[in-house]
Amino acid sequence: MVKSQTSLASPGSGDSLMIGNITIPAISSFEAPNDSISCVLPFSRAGNLILIRAKADSTEGNFILDTGSPTLVLNLTYFRHYTTTVRTDAEEGGMNGTGAPVQETTVKEFTIGPIVYRRTVANLVNLGHIENSKGVKVFGLLGMKLFRQFEMIIDYDRNLIYLHKIAKKEEKTYMHEMLQDSTSYKTYAIDLYNDKILARTELAGRKLRLMIDFAAETNVLDSRLPDIIFQNIAISRRVILNGIGGQKVEALYGDLSNMKLGDDPIRTLPVLVTNLSNTCLSYEFCIDGILGFDFLSLHKIGFNFVNRKMYIWK
Repeated sequence: MVKSQTSLASPGSGDSLMIGNITIPAISSFEAPNDSISCVLPFSRAGNLILIRAKADSTEGNFILDTGSPTLVLNLTYFRHYTTTVRTDAEEGGMNGTGAPVQETTVKEFTIGPIVYRRTVANLVNLGHIENSKGVKVFGLLGMKLFRQFEMIIDYDRNLIYLHKIAKKEEKTYMHEMLQDSTSYKTYAIDLYNDKILARTELAGRKLRLMIDFAAETNVLDSRLPDIIFQNIAISRRVILNGIGGQKVEALYGDLSNMKLGDDPIRTLPVLVTNLSNTCLSYEFCIDGILGFDFLSLHKIGFNFVNRKMYIWK
């Protein structure tokens, strides 16, 4: 159910249709206008977060690449003049186990380099906690829906992202030139569920569903997993996590060993252990953990979201 608020549209804000006292949001389009398009995007870093320049209508600035977010998110600080609706059937969550009702708006035109998205529905969230911790303006988060038609290759060493929108006619044939030498990288299957990237991993004979999240600054395991999992973690200390709304929660920190990605062993990884109940993707499906910066930045890494493949360079 969508319930309207009393704010009025301002110049440059998203369009919506009023029927009585009900606001019907504009139809979202995550389709880039070209059948096929390629670009190379430079990025900067705020700590372990990837910052990409993008533009929402007339507002341009740094957006965080956040594949843990399903959709585009705008920082309420800079877009509070936009018309909003409140979704009562969804909540914004985080590792700290807190949530808040989702406010939605519509962006007439959202651009990342040469890629243009029109009439795109976005969530409005206060991201002040990220700005305060990183000391940089953050205008929003670039979620998975923006990239689900793309191949994405991220080169941390050169601070470059290679994007290619895969056209229907090239779904089975397209291959970036960096993938021509099949001996230089390994290919792994990934799953997409509710616009989340899930890697297929195994630990202590148990298959784990780990979400790949470029906005996670470390790797995380759910504290509710069986004890046999934690026998493979050497705990070194306790830490405090800061989350949405200034909430704090205690977590354990240590080194994880003996995990496999596909059939390949992964070297020791730093990991946080905390309750991830608020990251469940549905009533029946919860993730077991998160692969973040400490894993992703070890390699040049790529994804074909159309064919559901992940590439890791050796």
